[in-house]
Amino acid sequence: MGNKKLQIWLPLLFALVLIAGMLIGYKLNKNNQNASGFFAGNSRNSLQQVLDLIQKRYVDSIDIDSLEGTAIQGIMSDLDPHSVYFPPANLLAANEELAGNFDGIGVEFNVFADTVNVLYVIPDGPSDKAGVQIGDKIISVNGHSLTRKSITTDSIKNYIRGNSGSVANLSILRNQKKISIDITRGSIPVPSIDAAYMIDKTTGYIKLNKFTETSYEEFMKAMEQLKKQGLQNLIYDLRGNGGGFMNEAVDMADEFLDGNKLIVYTEGVNSSKKEYRCKRPGIFEKGKLVILVDELSASASEILAGALQDWCRATIIGRRTFGKGLVQEQYSLDDGAAIRLTVARYYTPLGRCIQRSYKNGKKVYMDELWERYKNGELISLDSNKLHPDSKKFISGCHDTLYGGEGIIPNIFVPIDTTLSQRNMLKLFNSVNFSSIVYQYYLQHTTALDNYSSVSQFKKTFNSTALWNAFTIAAKKAGVTQFTAKEKAALQERLLALLARYKWRNDGYFEVVNSSDATIEEALQKLEN
Repeated sequence: MGNKKLQIWLPLLFALVLIAGMLIGYKLNKNNQNASGFFAGNSRNSLQQVLDLIQKRYVDSIDIDSLEGTAIQGIMSDLDPHSVYFPPANLLAANEELAGNFDGIGVEFNVFADTVNVLYVIPDGPSDKAGVQIGDKIISVNGHSLTRKSITTDSIKNYIRGNSGSVANLSILRNQKKISIDITRGSIPVPSIDAAYMIDKTTGYIKLNKFTETSYEEFMKAMEQLKKQGLQNLIYDLRGNGGGFMNEAVDMADEFLDGNKLIVYTEGVNSSKKEYRCKRPGIFEKGKLVILVDELSASASEILAGALQDWCRATIIGRRTFGKGLVQEQYSLDDGAAIRLTVARYYTPLGRCIQRSYKNGKKVYMDELWERYKNGELISLDSNKLHPDSKKFISGCHDTLYGGEGIIPNIFVPIDTTLSQRNMLKLFNSVNFSSIVYQYYLQHTTALDNYSSVSQFKKTFNSTALWNAFTIAAKKAGVTQFTAKEKAALQERLLALLARYKWRNDGYFEVVNSSDATIEEALQKLEN
């Protein structure tokens, strides 16, 4: 009987206890709110408290989101040089840079005389299918004029680009006639490989400008094409390559190294050690290999060069790399912004830390390259001058390597200062090389079509008319005389820009590489 009464009253007792708990909790929370003023609980930090006070008590109206962004920027600036905050407005562009593609119409353009000129139309792209031609002048897009003097390149890109499938109506001036063209936007690839061609019968050349989501795929396609042409030796140019996705560099290293060799490992205070090793047979494990680097080669470039140097797989030629060995991970924020936060450091297979010191602050760290140039270190063997705290490592081929200084090349090639003299700097600042070459190309397209190869073009092209057009522009800039070396360098630059119109970047690099001191050093090394 007693048990039956308990069964009847038990649910009621549970309900009373639950209600009492809710009332007590409400009272405690109300007392806590009164005690803490404007703040909802003890868990809110000082930064959030300050932002709340400003929002509720500040004398003027203020954009609290902008203020939060500024506060986050300040926090990030007190960390390492590579942790960075992206406001929502800048995030898309930051991600597009490494995505390997973007949505647009598929043209390359430049602004000459306040007019947007089409320099190149991507084959089989949206603009090509719609009939856009090199030499067309874009007057407006969807009614938005592009001929305003105040318009910027970024603004032009914003008008031209758009979601894939959307329509861009272009008003174009062609042969002094105005025409209208509708273009359905699509996904436009942004190649990370600038050039891939055979320098001679057995030596191939690849130039990689960054490590994007599609770089490894592009690299494999280029290697397969070069192997079909007789590739036995490879010059892999990472000069000016500031890095990108680590996994792309790891996959490329795997194509050069055999077995399950360690490629790189990462480690941080809050990140346990993680190793990245070879996991498949490579496409080029045996041929002779040279990697070209300079002071702007960073991050993923240094991972690839460091791994191949540690395993004695490649000869590194050029100048000491930037020294960026910090791992960033991107985290999205609720307002559409994001941060790339440094979570670990990169280490080469021997345990060399790639990152150079930033203990003297971000400004000193970022200005160090300019200081090295002013001190002459990039044009002398002092480019490999070591920090007193540099750690020494010995590779399997008995090379002495160092950590904490980026990647120091096996063979040093000083920077060429030919184009750094006062007259030359004046020319590069005042004369629009691209515009001169573009106008020449439009006037001589038919004649240029007769050249079947870059080699034939370099040997037989008469550059007199192009050079005369340049000297007219140079005279307006106040430069009338050139040394023989300066003239040769300027003529080569004009020729390379012209070759780009017919053979794209392969043509450009085939011309400039023909007199490149670092390329010459690489070819000598491959011959030995």
